[in-house]
Amino acid sequence: MVKNRIPTSTRRGFLAGVTASLASPALAQYIPGDPLRPAPEAEADVRRNVSGFRALDWQPYFSNTNNGAILVDTVSRALHYWSDDQSVYKLYPSSVPLTEELTRRGRTSVIRKVEGPSWSPTPSMKKRNPEWPDYIPPGPDNPLGTHALYLGWKYYRIHGTHDTRKIGRRSSNGCIGLFNEDIAELFSMARVGTQVLLI
Repeated sequence: MVKNRIPTSTRRGFLAGVTASLASPALAQYIPGDPLRPAPEAEADVRRNVSGFRALDWQPYFSNTNNGAILVDTVSRALHYWSDDQSVYKLYPSSVPLTEELTRRGRTSVIRKVEGPSWSPTPSMKKRNPEWPDYIPPGPDNPLGTHALYLGWKYYRIHGTHDTRKIGRRSSNGCIGLFNEDIAELFSMARVGTQVLLI
């Protein structure tokens, strides 16, 4: 008796399809209004973001790099860092605010550094999303990830995230997000007084 066999090419296609379907639930977990589960964006947007990354010179943006300098480009969704003596330059992919209304641009500085930050929604977040908790302690459910650089603008931070799907997307309520390993590195180099420019 001859057994029916699935051709190798068909089996490969089937396995690829199953693998893709197993990987897709992360995107399907989007819950409107949930700070831990952002709205998914088109793959094309993410590809355009990656292709937009390029090294920049600090001089068009800062008159000096005293205390270090951080430039956040909300269009390319990238954060650039230059050390005080310009011996270190870093480029990190970032998340940016969901909408123009939530986006703040201009000059500020790092005023506080916190490892293991806690999180509370701002009054405007709570008004838009009354079901959100009033407080989330440090840990894996915290939207600020492992480290946070507090900026001179009230409620604005550069911070990590445990939800890596947010990076490279318009996914925040105003802050700039980095992968936890990237914010940990930036946190070790930036200091209180580091210049920050959002464009």
